[in-house]
Amino acid sequence: MSTLTATAEKPRTASPRPDYRVTGRRVLASEWAKLWTLRSTWITLGLGLLFLVVFGLIAASRYKSLVGSPRMDQDFARSTAVSLSLFGANFAQLALGVLGVLAMAGEYSSGTIRSTLAAVPRRLPVLWSKSVVYGLVALALGTVGAFIAFLIGSRILAGTPAAMGLGHAGAVRSLLGAGLYLGLVGVIGIALGGLLRSVAGGISVLVATLMLVPGLMSLLPSSWQDHITPYLPSSSGRAMFALTQDATTLSPGTGLLVFLVWTSLALAGAAYRLLRNDA
Repeated sequence: MSTLTATAEKPRTASPRPDYRVTGRRVLASEWAKLWTLRSTWITLGLGLLFLVVFGLIAASRYKSLVGSPRMDQDFARSTAVSLSLFGANFAQLALGVLGVLAMAGEYSSGTIRSTLAAVPRRLPVLWSKSVVYGLVALALGTVGAFIAFLIGSRILAGTPAAMGLGHAGAVRSLLGAGLYLGLVGVIGIALGGLLRSVAGGISVLVATLMLVPGLMSLLPSSWQDHITPYLPSSSGRAMFALTQDATTLSPGTGLLVFLVWTSLALAGAAYRLLRNDA
């Protein structure tokens, strides 16, 4: 038998197939990559940070210019460096919430959700991974923005009744609470995008929940307002980073628990529809 024949008769060993198993880590990595490939991610996160810092500094500058003036409103006169620096959170929450809606509902609008669910047949890991990835991004941006606004705002407010530093009781807790609130708003945006599967619908519900519904509470009898308003998503969220509380507001811990309940309900609705309805 020739050497050539002997070589040809040797059994071929099949090359090992690559491991394509779906794991939680891989789904997270996929959602992380998808988030940062969107141009809207960079633009909207930049706007969120800009709103948080710039509006806080504008509020601090406005306060300093009116100190001692009879034109200063009494409520504004009771402001602190924390409340003034976090004034921009009202605007940053919209930017971060809208991006959450876009990150989820945008896949339904473009049709790419079919590819995503084909790669992850169990479906729910997609929702959890999107929520974790974007929630952490929004948390980090909100926390960094809150501290930047406070540190710069504190210099502007030096020498005024509102002045305070990081060592002031409750200051760090309020700034961290603001970052956590914005992170959870981002998660709610993801949940609304998955629940409604429409960018326009998700954004409309988000704006109504955070901005319009609290204003409509003024139409209710005052006795109803006292029992309902503190438990709205916007009110309980603000309680998370409020430096002081009164009889009509929740404590920071209670506000966090209430807001977590709202976030869980939104995620539960999105999870139910993801399981029950096709893409």
